[in-house]
Amino acid sequence: MQINFTQNYSILNDLFGKALADYYHNPEKQEIITWTNLTEEDPVPLSYFFRDYLGMPKLEQKAIELSRGKTLDIGCGSGSHSLYIQNKRNIDVTGLDVSSGAISVAKSRGVDKTVCTSIMDYSAEKFDTLLLLMNGLGIAMTLKGVYPLLIHLKSLMNPKAQILLDSSNLIYLFDEEDQESWLNDERYYGEVDYGISYKGSTEEFPWLYLDYENLNELAPLAGFDCKKIMDGENEDYLACLTSMES
Repeated sequence: MQINFTQNYSILNDLFGKALADYYHNPEKQEIITWTNLTEEDPVPLSYFFRDYLGMPKLEQKAIELSRGKTLDIGCGSGSHSLYIQNKRNIDVTGLDVSSGAISVAKSRGVDKTVCTSIMDYSAEKFDTLLLLMNGLGIAMTLKGVYPLLIHLKSLMNPKAQILLDSSNLIYLFDEEDQESWLNDERYYGEVDYGISYKGSTEEFPWLYLDYENLNELAPLAGFDCKKIMDGENEDYLACLTSMES
């Protein structure tokens, strides 16, 4: 279960940004601990967030290959995707993140254009490609939050622009007996309480993992055509949204 930690609206102490900065300045073996209300604690090496193109999952590689025109990398984190798009694809890319620590690291690594803000507070420019990678759609936090997020993203798009995003279907976490009860529960099973711990400090926040069927139903309500590009290895997928008006 990937998560783009640094693009969460309710970020408090920028714990993940601090972890990124620590690793950037002292790249020794370090890790953060993650968990959800559905999963147990899981250590994640900080080196994972500094991976190069070859170390990225195929979904991310494909999204980078499909990026075109002026690009906004939403939740850019340490800047790994932005750097490849900027330096190898020669594409004009802006890395956006609500985490000041992440933006500082991205700048130091060489990302030319960065913005430190929540995507919902951003309206300065329009783009040809919007990237929401590492389950970037999770910033919607709930199923009901997807529609307003998509409407806002639409306002940032040039004619014939695209949104490239990946997410996951968490139904695989439940056995057959539990699946029916979770599917019929009032709370969508992809809405999770996510936590991270680093050097004795913790932060928790709501996060969303959205299955493709729900995305495909919600996207047209916001005026988007939705197309699945490819499936990943762990019930995850890459999708492309384009405006019906284009």
